Amino acid sequence: MIELVNVSKSYKVGVKAVDNLSLAIPSGEIVGFLGPNGAGKTTTIKMITGILNPDSGSITINGTDIRQEPLRAKQQFGYVPDSPDMFLRLKGVEYLSFMADIYGVPGYIRKERSRELCRRFEMEGALGDAIQSYSHGMRQKIVLIGALLHDPKVWILDEPMTGLDPRSAFALKEMMREHVQSGKAVFFSTHVLEVAEKLCDKVAIINKGRLQFYGTMQDIRAHFAENESLENIFLEMTEHA
Repeated sequence: MIELVNVSKSYKVGVKAVDNLSLAIPSGEIVGFLGPNGAGKTTTIKMITGILNPDSGSITINGTDIRQEPLRAKQQFGYVPDSPDMFLRLKGVEYLSFMADIYGVPGYIRKERSRELCRRFEMEGALGDAIQSYSHGMRQKIVLIGALLHDPKVWILDEPMTGLDPRSAFALKEMMREHVQSGKAVFFSTHVLEVAEKLCDKVAIINKGRLQFYGTMQDIRAHFAENESLENIFLEMTEHA
């Protein structure tokens, strides 16, 4: 699981990108992270993954503090950033080998897992090509495959479905559900409210760095009209963004 306790981050004096955020993402659940542009979603995710250090507060991944034991914590999760434009001069197969080396995935396991992930994302025929020749959606898929090669317990995905074709988006949603059914955790940000409403066990809504709501759809509807859509609820909560 992921646990944030009183986490804050400022980029300039007097303006907090993330403001005293406490949030727990348990094993066995898909948690969607929602908020308008500039709400603090990507900053939060970058602190969880150790890319940024919080100004205050603590973050643990499966009980491991990301600042005190960064390598051990990072072995626990697979991370997909909000932009797939990386390692563009590598071929797809080279990138996957590189990612498998980083996480120490044995040869026989990496081969089998790579084959299965590439099959599900329909990437088998593109592995010999340079990533810079890929479309945006193909780059997104190769980054996803690389992040999942070591079969991490926790998935941390920043807008993972951006650019994916419908078949690949469906495959990813299936895999997310399979992952939590095995007792693991998925935390992902999205602007697609319909996906969050249908897929997530819980949603966390952030606005101006502050957590506005965290709970199930049943919980959220207890505070609003029973038949209110997540879209209308989201717009009301973030009206003054």
